[in-house]
Amino acid sequence: MGAEKKWVFTLFSAAFISLLIFISTIFGFSSSYYMPFSSHKPFTSVVGRVQGRPPAFAYYISGGHGDVDRMFRLLLAVYHPRNRYLLHISTDGTSTERVKLGELVKSVPSVRAFGNVDVIGKPDPGTYMGSSNVAAVLRASSILLKVDGGWDWFITLSAKDYPLITQDDLSHVFSLVKRDLNFIDHTSDLGFKEDQRVKPIVVDPGLYLARRTQIFHATEKRPLPDAYKIFTGSPWFTLSRSFLEFCVFGWDNLPRTLLMYFTNAVLPQEFYFHSVICNSLEFRNTTVNNDLRFMVWDNPPKMEPHFLNTTNFKQMVESGAGFARQFKKDDPVLDMVDEKILQRGHNRVTPGAWCKGGSRWLMDPCSRWGNVNVLRPSQYFKKFQESIDKLLDDVKSQSNQCR
Repeated sequence: MGAEKKWVFTLFSAAFISLLIFISTIFGFSSSYYMPFSSHKPFTSVVGRVQGRPPAFAYYISGGHGDVDRMFRLLLAVYHPRNRYLLHISTDGTSTERVKLGELVKSVPSVRAFGNVDVIGKPDPGTYMGSSNVAAVLRASSILLKVDGGWDWFITLSAKDYPLITQDDLSHVFSLVKRDLNFIDHTSDLGFKEDQRVKPIVVDPGLYLARRTQIFHATEKRPLPDAYKIFTGSPWFTLSRSFLEFCVFGWDNLPRTLLMYFTNAVLPQEFYFHSVICNSLEFRNTTVNNDLRFMVWDNPPKMEPHFLNTTNFKQMVESGAGFARQFKKDDPVLDMVDEKILQRGHNRVTPGAWCKGGSRWLMDPCSRWGNVNVLRPSQYFKKFQESIDKLLDDVKSQSNQCR
């Protein structure tokens, strides 16, 4: 074995051992690995997965250094007492930022009352490239599965995202959606990704180094596997609780096998969940081929979509999407979404039917609350409803599932 091959083998061995440590963390963490800044009330007693009640969502909101304010704004925009929230500032952020985010969370009366928001205390790397990204998402889903039994879908958001509908709109529309469906953009047509993102062999130092650094590239490439088929798509998704349990608890070995394979991929978040779900006989027919996001891309697409602004507002409203990305911090278009769609005041949560505050001008309508299981959709839910109905028609025809 040449010196170069020995070097590559040593790197791969280190990455593999580190990944096993990450997996043991994912499947058997203690409460010290996340830091609940909210109260410790049993949230499941408020919601519960009871037939006839609206669905609930588990949000994983991630950000990095300098993202505290925009993460808090995003939390307020998507907040509802029925949901569960996990906030994560990656390792490039500071402990001071995590404490500040926790204090902001505690300042919201409804959060203190319902205890449904947590901030991760021991952060993971926030590198976009490399397998540490997938490890962080799996860790987040395992925490949310452990701390709460009341949610139905898992939604990933970054500090650069924002909702285009209220949570009452989202729950109202999803009330008629089968709760085993997974909204994940996917295709087996790899295109340029085959040579640029699947075949290249890399090692993510984020798995074993405390400091942030670039991934290492091997000189050789690997062939595509023949034991399973590779699927790719958007790294943003809305996944069912049942599928996340399959990925985390893994009663079939497929999720672990693919996790091992994509350890050495450039952007595994664009492949892992897509390949797991489409190679699983149990879940391959539960896919809805859409990520529910509004984005504007270059052609061919670059690593990230364009930043959105006020010129995109009408497109966003007409898109029928549930969320949009990406936005600059405090861009004026976010104020337009708050005012016209969410009807959300500054530093206040998005109001819904659960808010029973007084009618006085300066009073926060969500400073008091009533039945959290009652919904009052806004005028903007119709576009989202039409979009979901069309997607579900495609599911019935199975014309766009795992192909």
